[in-house]
Amino acid sequence: MRKVLCVEPVIFIYLFATSLTTPLVQQFIYRRLWEQEFNSTFVSDSNVSHCEQNKSSPAYIKQKEVQEKASVFNMQLDLTGAIPSLIVAFVIVANGDRQGHKRSLVLPSMGALIAGISLTAISYFSLSLSVLFAVAFVTGLFGSIATFLGGGFAFIADDCHDENQKTTRIAVVDLIFGVVSGLAGLSSGYFLRGIGFTWTFVTASLLHVINIIYIIFFLEDTVGVSEFQHEAPVSYKELLRETFSGVYMLFKTAPYKKRILIIVLLFAFMTYMFTMLGGSSLFTLYELDEPLCWNEVYIGYGAAAFTSVSLTSFLGVYLFSKCLKDIYIVFIGIFSYIGGMIMAAFAKTTLLMFLVRVPSLFCFMPIPVLRSMLSKVVLAGEQGAVFACIACLEVVTGSVSISVFNILYATTVAWFSGFSFLLSAGLCLIPLTVLCWLLCTSWNGEDLALLVPEEVSSIESADS
Repeated sequence: MRKVLCVEPVIFIYLFATSLTTPLVQQFIYRRLWEQEFNSTFVSDSNVSHCEQNKSSPAYIKQKEVQEKASVFNMQLDLTGAIPSLIVAFVIVANGDRQGHKRSLVLPSMGALIAGISLTAISYFSLSLSVLFAVAFVTGLFGSIATFLGGGFAFIADDCHDENQKTTRIAVVDLIFGVVSGLAGLSSGYFLRGIGFTWTFVTASLLHVINIIYIIFFLEDTVGVSEFQHEAPVSYKELLRETFSGVYMLFKTAPYKKRILIIVLLFAFMTYMFTMLGGSSLFTLYELDEPLCWNEVYIGYGAAAFTSVSLTSFLGVYLFSKCLKDIYIVFIGIFSYIGGMIMAAFAKTTLLMFLVRVPSLFCFMPIPVLRSMLSKVVLAGEQGAVFACIACLEVVTGSVSISVFNILYATTVAWFSGFSFLLSAGLCLIPLTVLCWLLCTSWNGEDLALLVPEEVSSIESADS
């Protein structure tokens, strides 16, 4: 059977299935906690969810308590799967340079399938919400989305030999991420209203089954079988040593200029991911609360609005890269996110909440550009190591940011629910400051935007 190197369909299916279930899990938790608090069935009509807006009403106080409990529960659930997924992402993605990147794709898909089946059982049999913690831990053992995306980006980096093609193709994956998330978010509301939680989770599970079949039987690996399967088997101790050695040597043996550049770019990537993931993770709870009081369909519309943001961010990367260096594209994206978060903090009407996406048109640009910059800095044999670092940073920053912002939201929702968005915008000053430091020192824009493996080799030779 002839196999292909096209990994984009795998990413599309996985992200659609995952994005279909993520908002539903949040709403499922919110509804169950609502029913426990009010001892009544959650009500949702064609316009808004059941939402008390009279601040003097006892129901309003209970409603805020549900918001706080849901926020804390989501934080605890995310932390449960963070630690095992961090370890798995680091080991699997880093070893992809030697053993191929297909396992970085198939393992998270199997974990997502297990999670989908478990969510189906929890919904159908009305099991306790505490079962979700076991599901999150098991999913983390299979690597979760961090391992999947880390393997996917490393797969593309190995397959692309032209640096401009690499930037564009990485941006395409982020475009897929945004577009699919929006489409799945839009679909989730109609799925929930049409067939309910149980059958929506079944649908997502079937999509993961299709994905696993494609990865195993149709996807060609970037590392040939003969390159690693005919080698002498190594022990788990030796495998771990090689894993950490590859990442360690990435920083240890690199010239000073290259090492500092990698560290600074990773720090900028981490801090921006922290602010963006933390702020955007609160949108569902914010929209369920007064005065918006959105129902599942409107929440789906809000998620779908990010489709346009992903498209404009991709077009921005494609067009700006023709006339601007990468670092300036990152600046534009960060300022775009800041404008969107400030507007979201004071959005009290449905129209204004949808218009939040207008200043955020380019907010996704820094992510693919920073990934591409990091990929350009390292050699071909170091792609797995650098994307393992990125995957681990995504797990750590994602878990910590979502936990921090959920706790912060639970603390501040009673007096100003938009405070967390303002904080998210303010924290963007950290990556901005770091990148400005690069420009204001001896580093020039050409080093940051155009450094390719051949130039890295010449730098290493000159420094040695």
